[in-house]
Amino acid sequence: MAKTASASRDRLKPRKPRESPGKQLAGFIAKFDPSVAKVIRSVRSALRKRLPTAVELVYDNYNFFVIGYSPTERPSDSILSLAAASNGVGLAFLHGATLPDPHKILLGSGVQNRFVRLPSAAILKQPAVEALIVEAIAQSKSPFLESGGGYTIIRSISAKQRPRRAS
Repeated sequence: MAKTASASRDRLKPRKPRESPGKQLAGFIAKFDPSVAKVIRSVRSALRKRLPTAVELVYDNYNFFVIGYSPTERPSDSILSLAAASNGVGLAFLHGATLPDPHKILLGSGVQNRFVRLPSAAILKQPAVEALIVEAIAQSKSPFLESGGGYTIIRSISAKQRPRRAS
């Protein structure tokens, strides 16, 4: 019977309300040096304007802080991601190995992924980067909605992480 009384008391305890995805996201970004955090915020803002109906899939993982942009809630439908570590920010194209890259700006040698370093959000306005984004959208298996608003989902938070600030 003591077990039942204890269980009843536990159910009566007020639960801490969950933080909104926006507040959680701000907390993840605050872990970075101010200069890197500023780039993350400005790149995110530019990508939200560029992909207004995208679902943002957020991962605060061991190696990287990542915001994936997808037409659906399925991670496999993501076309690109903002990826940040203590040493800077990049724009990762999840199927970058198949994208035409006449200006040879994509970095990496993986079977699938390629990326562009982003010292600032201004890089996103370069015609070669914009062409990669357009092509990634065109190659997407699921189309982005024509109208409506996107939203943010916190998908994963690792308990153990590499330092988010440079030493």
